[in-house]
Amino acid sequence: MTEEKTKILLCEDDENLGTLLREYLQSKGYDTELQPDGEAGYRAFTKNKYDMCVLDVMMPKKDGFTLAADIRNLNADVPIIFLTAKSMKEDILQGFKLGADDYLSKPFSMEELLYRIESIMRRVHGKRAKNVVVYKIGEFEFDSQKQLLSIGEKVTKLTTKESELLTLLAANANNVLERNFALKTIWVDDNYFNARSMDVYITKLRKLLKDDPNVGIINIHGKGYKLIMPTEQ
Repeated sequence: MTEEKTKILLCEDDENLGTLLREYLQSKGYDTELQPDGEAGYRAFTKNKYDMCVLDVMMPKKDGFTLAADIRNLNADVPIIFLTAKSMKEDILQGFKLGADDYLSKPFSMEELLYRIESIMRRVHGKRAKNVVVYKIGEFEFDSQKQLLSIGEKVTKLTTKESELLTLLAANANNVLERNFALKTIWVDDNYFNARSMDVYITKLRKLLKDDPNVGIINIHGKGYKLIMPTEQ
C-alpha cells in the first residue's frame, strides 16, 4: 500500500533557491512542485490539489500577495507560507490579512522552513481529526465523541487516551502517524515515560482491533505507526 505524501506548491523565481528548497523538501518526504512565477503557480493550483503553498512575495508576472488572494478565492483553507526579502511591518500585516499561516524573511534556514511546515500540518491534521465524529475502520465503527468501538453486536467503551490515539490513527489511516506528533498532541510532552505509555496504549488498541483480520496497527521504524485498513470504506 503506498503512502500518500503531503503535496506542496512552491513558487520561487530564484532558480537556485527554488531548486535547493524543492530538493530539500523532497528529501524530507514532501511531494514538492516548483513554479517560477505567480502566473505559473496559479495555473498549477487550478489543475492540482495541494496540501500547502509556499510563495515568494517578489515574483514576476504575478506577485505572491496577488497569487495568495487568487488562491484564497479557490480554496479558503489551504495553508500558505510567504517567503520574502521584505521585513517591513506593513508587508507582514498584508500577508496575514490575505490569510497567510506563516511568514519567513530571507535569508532563512531550510530547517526553519521545515519546522514551520511541520507545525502547520500538525495543526491542520488536528482540525481534520476533530471534524470527524464517526470513523469506519474495516468492519469496525468508531464513535470518537462517545468513545465507542463497535463491531457487530460487540461494543467496547474506550478510555480517553485510547480514543484520542485511535482518532489520530483513523484520521491518518493508511498513512504514517508520526510518533512525536501523537505524543505532543495527546500527552503534550514527548519524553521517555510518555513514549512508553503510548506504546502500552498501542498494544491495547491492537488487541481491540483483532476482531477484523484486515485491520491492524504496524510500526514504521524511526517514524511512528500506521493504521492499516481496507481503502474502500
